[in-house]
Amino acid sequence: MKKKIYFLCTGNSCRSQMAEGYAHELLPVSDFEIRSAGIETHGLNPRAVKVMAEDGIDISKQQSSLIDMNYFNQADLIVTLCGDAKDKCPAIPAGVSHVHWDLQDPAQATGSEEAILSEFRKTRDIIKIKVSEMK
Repeated sequence: MKKKIYFLCTGNSCRSQMAEGYAHELLPVSDFEIRSAGIETHGLNPRAVKVMAEDGIDISKQQSSLIDMNYFNQADLIVTLCGDAKDKCPAIPAGVSHVHWDLQDPAQATGSEEAILSEFRKTRDIIKIKVSEMK
C-alpha cells in the first residue's frame, strides 16, 4: 500500500508546490502518493514554476488547492512548510506522522527580480534536500 504524503503551507503557491514537484520526481511512484494543499489558495506562483524548471522539474500543471480533509485524515505523513500552516492546520489525526519544515516564504522577498529569484532558489534547494532525505 502506498504511503500518503501531504505537503501543506499557507497558500499552496510556492513551498508546498515545490515539495510536491520534487516528491513526484524523487520518490518512487509505486511507494508514495503525493499531494499538496493550503489553508487558503493563492494560485501557483510563476517564480516557483520558473526556479523548478531551472532544475528540470515541471510543476506548471499543478494546482493550488485547499486541504482535502479525507486525504488529510488518511495521510501517513503531513509536512507543514510554514508556521502559518502549522498553526492553522486542522489537528493532526492520531497515528499520523507530522514533520514541520520552517521555511521562509520566498514570495515575501523584496528587491530586484534577481534578488527575489535568488530567495526562491534557496528555498527550492532546501526543499530538494529535505525531500530527497525522505526516501
